Amino acid sequence: MDLKLLRLYKFPILIALSCVAFYWNFAYGLAREDFGRLVMLYTALFFLSYKLYELLRHNFKILVILAIIFRLIFLFALPELSQDYFRFIWDGQLINAGINPYQFIPTEISNELDFSNTKVLLKGMGSLSAGHYSNYPPVNQLLFAVSSFLANSSQLLNVMFLRAIIILADLGTLFFGASLLSNLGLSRDRIFLYILNPFIIIEMIGNLHFESVMVFFLVWSLYLLEQKRWFASAIVLGLSISVKLLPLLFLPLFFGFFLNSPKLSFMKLLGFHCLVILTLVISFVPFYSEEVLANFMASVGLWFGKFEFNASVYYLVRWVGFQVKGYNIIETAGKILPVITFVAVLLLTFLRKNATMQSLIKSMLFGISVYLLLSTTVHPWYLAIPLLLSVFTQFRFMLAWCLLVILSYSAYSNAQYDENLWLVALEYTVVIGYFLYELFLPKNSKPLDRVY
Repeated sequence: MDLKLLRLYKFPILIALSCVAFYWNFAYGLAREDFGRLVMLYTALFFLSYKLYELLRHNFKILVILAIIFRLIFLFALPELSQDYFRFIWDGQLINAGINPYQFIPTEISNELDFSNTKVLLKGMGSLSAGHYSNYPPVNQLLFAVSSFLANSSQLLNVMFLRAIIILADLGTLFFGASLLSNLGLSRDRIFLYILNPFIIIEMIGNLHFESVMVFFLVWSLYLLEQKRWFASAIVLGLSISVKLLPLLFLPLFFGFFLNSPKLSFMKLLGFHCLVILTLVISFVPFYSEEVLANFMASVGLWFGKFEFNASVYYLVRWVGFQVKGYNIIETAGKILPVITFVAVLLLTFLRKNATMQSLIKSMLFGISVYLLLSTTVHPWYLAIPLLLSVFTQFRFMLAWCLLVILSYSAYSNAQYDENLWLVALEYTVVIGYFLYELFLPKNSKPLDRVY
């Protein structure tokens, strides 16, 4: 019987073992400067993981076990593709020392601290992070503080605790995502397009990006809202925003869902929004002062008016600006493009009914996609929310985007961190082209959501 099972599952076993080997290489033997190897390993993992999903999609338990194994491979590894975790540890240690992480720039207070690892953290986080105020919202800060408290000054232990938090968040996303899919009459195995995706495993587990925690709270909130438990849903959504501010973008889109649902109403819509904002405000209370608020908003504003990375529409606008004005117009574009995004979200709010959970999620996917396409900065891990949302729709352009976003790492292959704009153009040409193909696919064609 065992031999029969071995023969039956020989290809999935071979693919799974290959994935283990490749993830091990990612975790313990890869530098982000080695762009060619990075792309080859990532591409191989992407296609092997998708093949594994196709072969085992109806064996839910095995896919869960594999998803956990792939994540545990990274448990003892220090992130090599991102240096953000040094700032996480820094902020956590400040809180445990009774210092407000929003109040001081690291380079300003480094000489006043008696941390044994101050120099290591400052060097590790880099001059950009060390020269600005923290922009991580309060729930994120709480998790940094807990990890720092448990690990003391051990860098590896801190990373392990942070990684454990993210793994638990992914398991929560697996549970609530699969449950929501089942409630919507969709196959629950779709959740593995997110959970088993190498993009999620590498960027979230490997590189310690807390978008996984934000996504967990978001899908939990949507699960509660689908059951019309709007009060609890609002609180959980507020927690999601307090991990990363991005879900604030979705607030207008709930208008149609509340007004078109029998058990909901306009008054409950107002209550929902008030609870979301109240939860966010309460999370900031322990850190609040006028100075801190100004510092935090200034730090967040930098991402719109100063920084640029892996952008699409903005790079075209920037080129036009150079032709017309003769200089980089990022400060102007950084103010106008968010307004266009907000207008797009309002159009999605009032031109689409969003009466069902699936239509609401589709509008959320469209809204955040517009936001990312108009952003001046699109780091790979920003794609976590739209990837999760796409699982509940027929759209699969996010799989292409998550595959091609690895090309943005070409910037780290040179000392100047110069981007290869040809690779950026390739990324967005394919992604936008695939999205338009899916959007305007002839109605008599087989729906894509039945394929997956």
